[in-house]
Amino acid sequence: MPLERALTALAVVPFLLGAASAPAGADGEVAFRFTDPEIVESSGLAVVDGLFVTVNDSGDTGRVFTVDPATGDTVGVTTWADDPVDVEAVAPAGGGSVWVGDIGDNPGTRSSVTVARVPVGRGERSVTGTTDVATYTLVHPEGPQDAESLLVEPGTGRLVVVSKTIFGAEVLEAPERLREGVDNELVPVGAGLPIATDGAFFPDGRHLVLRDYARAVVYTWPDLEQVGEVQLPDQQQGEGIAVDGRGRVYVSSEGVGAPVLQVPLPADLRATVNATDTRPDGSGGLGVDLTEVQEAERPEWPWFIGGFLGVAVLVALLRSMRPR
Repeated sequence: MPLERALTALAVVPFLLGAASAPAGADGEVAFRFTDPEIVESSGLAVVDGLFVTVNDSGDTGRVFTVDPATGDTVGVTTWADDPVDVEAVAPAGGGSVWVGDIGDNPGTRSSVTVARVPVGRGERSVTGTTDVATYTLVHPEGPQDAESLLVEPGTGRLVVVSKTIFGAEVLEAPERLREGVDNELVPVGAGLPIATDGAFFPDGRHLVLRDYARAVVYTWPDLEQVGEVQLPDQQQGEGIAVDGRGRVYVSSEGVGAPVLQVPLPADLRATVNATDTRPDGSGGLGVDLTEVQEAERPEWPWFIGGFLGVAVLVALLRSMRPR
């Protein structure tokens, strides 16, 4: 709906202005470019066995692209469904598979959404209607919500969904064990980044990152305390973020031939997310022991100005919609 999209776009203004006060990041190094003309709207990004996995935004058939970062070429396509509703995310599932999140709901009309565990890798394959794909239904506890971010907690494999809303964005956990054929209810665990377009966990399992169109914000897990943020490079429409096994951050964007960028984190933030894992199983962690980090101070005026402008524009638009 054009009016709905216009309202959403205008409402994003205060958050973009606020992001201008975030610590500046580097431009980002081009890791590779998608060479496949079929990848037109990369929405979601994951690293699996050294390869990158992405999906197109809503409107595509149910397929997943596997890309070799050495060339940017697509080396595998998995067809997993004939007609998904609104695919928005992918996340590592282990064992050469990814979770595909059919979780988008711009109109707010879906009573449930779905996730599917799909095998990926080199070569063409079709697993539509086979036992190779396990599909699960997720239900938001408070009714339909749009979402574009799907994450997987290291160690447990539990799925985490982040709603894409202007106000009151939520981080929600799926049940530890998903069941097919029934509604698996999501449980809110805290607040998340408004207008989040993707997210990923760091290898330590104690930090995650969420992105919007302008910045990336790092949180602790499961407390969801913000420990830092970085302004992202300009992108056509950034809707993908991934973290590899070494804690390196990559972002992708819509557009044919779009680059995948490696984004450096500030030194203190990088040390924090690479801190030694103290979980009982000792998994994860990259060998640096740092338990505290000071957030970079930033001015608050962009948030106030942006918020005022955003509210003013929304009020004006709503008044113009009144019957005359």
